[in-house]
Amino acid sequence: MKKLLSLLLALAMVLSLGAAAFADEAEAETVTVLYTNDVHTYIDKDLNYTLAAMYRDTLDNVLIVDAGDHIQGTAYGSMDKGRHIIDLMNAVGYDVATLGNHEFDYGMEGCMNAIEWAEFPYISCNFYHEADGVKGENVLDPYKVFEIGGQKIAFVGITTPESFTKSTPAYFQDENGNYIYGIAGGEDGSDLYATVQEAIDAASAEADIIIGLGHLGVDPASKPWTSEEVIANTTGFDAFIDGHSHTEVPMEEVADKDGNTVILTQTGSYFNNLGQMTIAPDGTIETGLLTMTDVKAALFDKEDAALRAGEEPELEAGVYDVQSAWIGQVNDELGQVIGTTEDVLDNYDADGNRLVRSQETNSGDFAADALYYLFDQTSVVDGYPVDMAIMNGGGIRNEALTGEISYLTCKNMHTFGNVACFIQVTGQQILDALEFGARGVGTGEEIGGFLHVSGAKYTIDTSIESSVTMDEKGVFTGVTGDYRVKDVQIRNHETGEYEPLDVNATYNLAGYNYTLRDLGDGFSMFQGGVNILDYVMEDYMVLANYVQSFEDTDGDGLPNVSGYPDVNGEGRITIE
Repeated sequence: MKKLLSLLLALAMVLSLGAAAFADEAEAETVTVLYTNDVHTYIDKDLNYTLAAMYRDTLDNVLIVDAGDHIQGTAYGSMDKGRHIIDLMNAVGYDVATLGNHEFDYGMEGCMNAIEWAEFPYISCNFYHEADGVKGENVLDPYKVFEIGGQKIAFVGITTPESFTKSTPAYFQDENGNYIYGIAGGEDGSDLYATVQEAIDAASAEADIIIGLGHLGVDPASKPWTSEEVIANTTGFDAFIDGHSHTEVPMEEVADKDGNTVILTQTGSYFNNLGQMTIAPDGTIETGLLTMTDVKAALFDKEDAALRAGEEPELEAGVYDVQSAWIGQVNDELGQVIGTTEDVLDNYDADGNRLVRSQETNSGDFAADALYYLFDQTSVVDGYPVDMAIMNGGGIRNEALTGEISYLTCKNMHTFGNVACFIQVTGQQILDALEFGARGVGTGEEIGGFLHVSGAKYTIDTSIESSVTMDEKGVFTGVTGDYRVKDVQIRNHETGEYEPLDVNATYNLAGYNYTLRDLGDGFSMFQGGVNILDYVMEDYMVLANYVQSFEDTDGDGLPNVSGYPDVNGEGRITIE
């Protein structure tokens, strides 16, 4: 009798556990994850934070997340170092975000301010404190778990190791040049893969669905730290929301280390799309990209009267008020027209490729000329005639512009708030810099450190393979073979003629602190250069200063910028 009673009790327990498990599965509901990446403060687009918030409110069991690069890009970010952008994201109700490389563009203090302002958590598994070259504790939590719709979903944050050079290495150092912050990467990617795997394993103990929230990208120039490589060298991700390369990836299946399928997605950039991930009760994941038209159509479905009347759906006031007030304030402050141009200054080809990172453009010439002009004025610096100015392509952000030029126009060309400086360097340092910037030419890679010049000319021989060497952080360490940059010429002040660069001579070089002093893009060869003048003028004001140097040729009271008719520039850089 006792045995029978025990068996009945055991059976009842099993049935009870099974019923509970069935009940848990039955309780699971579809969860939607909305995601953004590389918004770069383009808050005045047709698709924006207001519409994203309104769309979010039409859904049940929804999370909204961001994969980095949201506080820098236009004047709407740089005017207050991202404060209003964070206020907007708070108003939308973002649930979690990771750090992109441009979250560091206002210095480490600026990055930490953004984290403090945010009412949502930032996560990154590979951003850590460092002392004497030894890895310390993580700066942020590596992952965040959400219980929603009867499902447990974890996001693992990952920040690109390229942040050192695509931001500024100096931001990760103390006043003595010692690194006090690190980002796990490794020359072969192994350090990054191991760090991510550790975070996946920890998150898997708490959640059923593991999603990477990474700012890594799929650009070959980012190897070995791309999202595809991280997925291929780890196991445990169910999906991966990506950023950094500005690539539209609606839904791609990538095999992980064990051959399991991981869904990879990325929205592109500049709020051209809003990402939507659907997680079914059985864990099946699908993703897609919503355009402004898609989002508005969904909102109209909720507003039958508005649809019939052909009107816009009523805007969500909380987010819209913050967004419109800030746009209005910035436009008022920077909207003064200071010049015009009949030329079309651009950086893109017909297919949308960023030429400014691999060849000369008229925008690049214009930006370099603005630097040269600034230091060619004796009122700025006397006794040190400027020999040459350099401008990194990654710092030139405009699309096609023509017609009226305002301070805002200049701010949208130079979005970073870098400061002009003037140093004395050797011809060898100049040659090394040009070689470093030209390492991707002819390979199809976009290199933000590609150098545009004023007061100089040079040729790139693509038949010679680049032999530039870098450390694991992407900082220049030398050239081991033949130089592909040749026939470098510097304009003589007195004669106006171009003369061959003398590697043993000294030259007065104009640029921005990002490149010349802060190791930006990895330009370490200028260390040891003699500082002539620093912190002269913010980048967009350098442009504005140059615009106002042109003559008023049509009598409308405004300077007319001319001399830049061809998007491919005027032939300062020859590519063979």
